[in-house]
Amino acid sequence: MSVACLLHTRKVTVRELGGCMGPIWRSYCGDCRALLFMIDASNPTQLSASCVQLLGLLSAEQLSEASVLILFNKIDLPCYMTIEEIKSLIRLPDIIACAKQNITTAEISAREGTGLERVLRWLEDTKRTNS
Repeated sequence: MSVACLLHTRKVTVRELGGCMGPIWRSYCGDCRALLFMIDASNPTQLSASCVQLLGLLSAEQLSEASVLILFNKIDLPCYMTIEEIKSLIRLPDIIACAKQNITTAEISAREGTGLERVLRWLEDTKRTNS
């Protein structure tokens, strides 16, 4: 049975926390067991804001036991930064070393579907682990 089929039998709630929802995200993640955090790999001007928001999420008590998947999106664009460049700029190894959460990373293209099967597999594995 494929991961997609397994997910159809499970309830998964997805909420956007960025943009205008950023200031009120705590109202929505009280029972959160998994967090998908998407970084726009094609927009280096947003990296510092993304890093600040990620650190805020990782330091929140209600997310201390959540599994975290950091998605580096828009790898299909010719101007995208490499994961190594992004990790270096936001000091991701240091963040992972200090975080309470289990953090995984993945490169994706939401537009082309690249890497999305891995995201679905991660969701299913996380659901199984947290059940």
